[in-house]
Amino acid sequence: MKLLTRVTSTVAFSLLAAVATLQADEVTVKQGDLELRADLTLAEGKTAKDGVIMLLHGTLAHNKMEIMQSLSDLLKEKGYNTLNVNLSYALDKRPSEMLDCTIEHKHKHEDAVAELDTWMNWLKEQGASKVAVLGHSRGGNQVAWYASEKDSELLEKVITVAPATADADKSSKEYEERYKKPLADIMSEATKLAGDGKGADMMALPGFVYCENAKAAADSVVSYYKDDERKNTPSLLPKIKKPMLIVMGSADEVVADLPAKLESVKQDNLTVETVDGADHFFMDLYADELADKVATFVDWK
Repeated sequence: MKLLTRVTSTVAFSLLAAVATLQADEVTVKQGDLELRADLTLAEGKTAKDGVIMLLHGTLAHNKMEIMQSLSDLLKEKGYNTLNVNLSYALDKRPSEMLDCTIEHKHKHEDAVAELDTWMNWLKEQGASKVAVLGHSRGGNQVAWYASEKDSELLEKVITVAPATADADKSSKEYEERYKKPLADIMSEATKLAGDGKGADMMALPGFVYCENAKAAADSVVSYYKDDERKNTPSLLPKIKKPMLIVMGSADEVVADLPAKLESVKQDNLTVETVDGADHFFMDLYADELADKVATFVDWK
């Protein structure tokens, strides 16, 4: 009976999400030669003047992946507007789907910071009175990076959901185990190319981020794999002055080191919450608890 109830609840939620999704409006904004895409969802009776929660997805993903769409739909039910951003990955009008690993990768980790800033300026033009930024996984790190370097009066609150951590030694070991080639050798070649002004040159790689047998620009390789403490979300927190919320899942194996890394972080503007039983993606009913925590923290009503 419990299983039937859960399945029925999940189906009902999926149908509700499908209806809510139809009410989102695709919006675009120009950034240089690229046209960026996002979905703007307004709660009943609300306009941008009531505030907008800007949502950012994780690694090589998109704005319609389940966790992002669920959050947008659930927050709408609670009376909050959302702007669900779709990172471009250096592609014009990139569709809302997982990034094609066969492309020539010309994007950088920090591109997201510039794109978030573009969208923040767009929201200001739409008359938004206040904005909260929320990022999941790598998007959580990118949101924190943005808040640490691009703070503004419009930015009111910062939320990271299972934000990415970073450990250079661990990353090098994992890369060699997975792709059978030392990361140090690849970084040496990429760094030399970038230093010689050839950062746009494409490199044939055994792996790039999640993509096997990939082609990526030297600058992209350096960006994603260089040892930079800003990729470790806990390292960014002391630089952020706005109220912050970090939500973790107790069963998250992707950023399993996050709780330990947060133990030494003591800030009056930081709230840390855990959703018991949730993994990295807060699927199904865990999304409801996540949305509840986000809404309680934003508290614009």
